Amino acid sequence: MCAGHNSEAADSAEELAAVLHRRVRAYGSAPVIEFGGKWLRGDDLTGYVDGVDSLIGAAGVSERDEIGLVVRNRPQHAAAIVGLLARRRSFSQIYAFQSPAAIAADIEALRPGVVIADRDDWTAPVIAAAARVGSIGITLQSAAPHVALLPELSTRGEGRYAQVPDQPAIGVLTSGTTGPPKRINLPTPVLQRAVLSAMTLSPGNADAAPELVFWPFAGIGGIAQLVGAIHSGKRLVLLEKFQVDDWVSAIKRYQMPHVGVQPAVVRMVVEAKVPRGDLASLKFLFGGSGPLEPKTRQSFENTYGVPVLWAYGATEFAGTVVAWTPALYEEFGHTKPSASGRPTAGTEVRVVDVSTGAQLPDGQQGLLEARVTLVSPDWIRTTDLASIDADGFVTVHGRADGAINRGGFKVLPETVVNALLCHPAVRDAAVVAVPDPRLGEIPFAAAELHAAAAAPGVEELKTHLRQRLPAHHIPVDIRIVERLPRTPSLKVSLRDVKAMYRPDSGTPSQSASHAPTGGNT
Repeated sequence: MCAGHNSEAADSAEELAAVLHRRVRAYGSAPVIEFGGKWLRGDDLTGYVDGVDSLIGAAGVSERDEIGLVVRNRPQHAAAIVGLLARRRSFSQIYAFQSPAAIAADIEALRPGVVIADRDDWTAPVIAAAARVGSIGITLQSAAPHVALLPELSTRGEGRYAQVPDQPAIGVLTSGTTGPPKRINLPTPVLQRAVLSAMTLSPGNADAAPELVFWPFAGIGGIAQLVGAIHSGKRLVLLEKFQVDDWVSAIKRYQMPHVGVQPAVVRMVVEAKVPRGDLASLKFLFGGSGPLEPKTRQSFENTYGVPVLWAYGATEFAGTVVAWTPALYEEFGHTKPSASGRPTAGTEVRVVDVSTGAQLPDGQQGLLEARVTLVSPDWIRTTDLASIDADGFVTVHGRADGAINRGGFKVLPETVVNALLCHPAVRDAAVVAVPDPRLGEIPFAAAELHAAAAAPGVEELKTHLRQRLPAHHIPVDIRIVERLPRTPSLKVSLRDVKAMYRPDSGTPSQSASHAPTGGNT
């Protein structure tokens, strides 16, 4: 472990809740979170934490009742997350970057005793859904009162709330690669592994430069960044969403030596031609949430003289399972540009045959499996194609299931197809990945209409999808066709659908603004 981690190493054996409770109180009146040019101080942080805890307790919600958190990358949400964990309360994340109707549907499916949301997210459909469940509603906002009961949801209803496991856990939504997105409950000891993993990749101590946090809190990567910073007693600079100028400004102001990024960030920084001097403080750039093509990595390293240390992990593994370290990079970095690194401590990996499940020898491609003792005694199979070389380095070659990795956000084509089929005019549809210079790949759709249906416009279909899916699922373009191309077996020919795409027919640059620039690792 790198120098400066002595206090974190001592904390690693202590329960996560106890460490967070102690760290939050230790800030006192010192600045903790910078957001929008202003600092949230320790006293402000504890005010949010205590306010949420007090309202939950006063509402008579039991410790076994589910709590739903409609989460945004804002200081009040950071405080709610840390406070709930410090109080050993279980809760489930709900994506804020989806339509009010979709948030409402998630609340009804979760059946929480309490819903915590930003004032901006308490829309009429969301309030109505929480009322049907009988949930208490807590509103968060930067202006006073910072934490308050929502008047329409100030008393418990008669609904049957979902019950959480005996062991505290956080429900994190994955984007889903083998089926619809699913919520994974990570017990706090497993979450602690993700936090410690993030701290290992971002060395430093409480007196070091602030941590730059911009990965979405809805995913395990953003949670690990946030909780890892507080766990270390660090300050942090919080961005609600990634913008190149804001990202560069934070690095320059605080002379940050390490920053964690997604593939899209590397591409966007290179494309923006950020002056080399602006990133002069960086010693390493850590990354993950998806593969980074060697060409982009080499371009960044050549331009800025900063090594890019990539990692591989997933929500199911609660953190990183394969990673580069500075020492590994110094020895092997220039000879293994495509590799994701070696297995991390406490992790075993292997590659198995897609059909038989038999373990494959070095150098052969197959499905990657990992065994992380803290998570499970069993081997967990991924849908990623990978190979392991004689030196133990793992190279991830792509998805085995056709999932689209949109700047770190994974899109399952079937999810978009099923939503398109809900439109009364759509008879059949197909969704494929097409290249994008910023995000790596983006979804493109083709739709076949019912013969007697009035033809909808592309924007009508996109509006239809936005009401049902998170923003990053929306295709860059939708081609309306008389007949979808098919193979002799009558399956849609995805190769021919991909050939329909013309970069100037959609708006790839605008598609980047629709897709949150974060990762769901």
